Amino acid sequence: MTDKQMHAQSTEMNLLVPSKELPLYGKRILVTAPRNYAYRLSEQVIKKGGLPVLMPTVETCYLSNYTKLDIALNQIADFDWILFTSRNGITAFFHRMNDLDIPVSMVQKCQLCALGKDAENLLSFCNKVDLIPTESSPAGIVAELAKLPQIQEKKVLIPAPEVVGLPEPDIVPNLITDLQKLGIEVTRVPTYITQGLDKSIYGIELNLMRQGIIDVIAFSSTAEVESFLTMVNSQSDYERCIIACFGPYTTANARKLGMNVSIVSRDYSSFEGFAEAIAEFFTLTSNSR
Repeated sequence: MTDKQMHAQSTEMNLLVPSKELPLYGKRILVTAPRNYAYRLSEQVIKKGGLPVLMPTVETCYLSNYTKLDIALNQIADFDWILFTSRNGITAFFHRMNDLDIPVSMVQKCQLCALGKDAENLLSFCNKVDLIPTESSPAGIVAELAKLPQIQEKKVLIPAPEVVGLPEPDIVPNLITDLQKLGIEVTRVPTYITQGLDKSIYGIELNLMRQGIIDVIAFSSTAEVESFLTMVNSQSDYERCIIACFGPYTTANARKLGMNVSIVSRDYSSFEGFAEAIAEFFTLTSNSR
């Protein structure tokens, strides 16, 4: 039996373990990720016995104006690197290429970078990934590019979200600044929209949280935190919940916004690592009693 088969069998067997024996048994985890990410995190929570409660605080959607993206796509041969910082950016980028009948071979002439598991998505669209940073973050991208010879002579395209109705997180602006410090010519292009959702649709979920029935609030991005804070009246609304963040960057921004973060995933290349960090927290808490 191969390692892959063993892993598949192990995963299948875990689903037959009684819920009471799993680390997140009975724990309600509020998932604030947009719906196209929420189901992936929820699946990992369920595998560990948890009960995901979905409350996407942001949503991602296609652009209403494609002018800037279309200009960049029609000039794609001018770029040496394309740096994708999200799965949404990859999907929207290639969907628009398809709409414009631009062949994938044009993108394959560039060097392509994606973070963590997003590389699988990039491969599915164009069968090419040149860089997957060791650290799955914009800072990881900068660290890897800094090692390359003549990088200061390169032109880089960053497909990024257009943030609507929320303060823009500093992730992409900081990435651009750090790349420019290396002497790289950077072009940022809006590829999809990230926007907040109306709290009026979440009366039930917010009440569960205020009553202390929600055990953990799981944030996977700074935008989710920003939007969440517009939905609550004060810190007392969520003070009985444990705050979990997907990686150090979301954690740092959540703390800047006044949140007491108790769980930080060390592995932030996939939601499996995030669910594992939440499970580990409760296992350690249980063992210390």
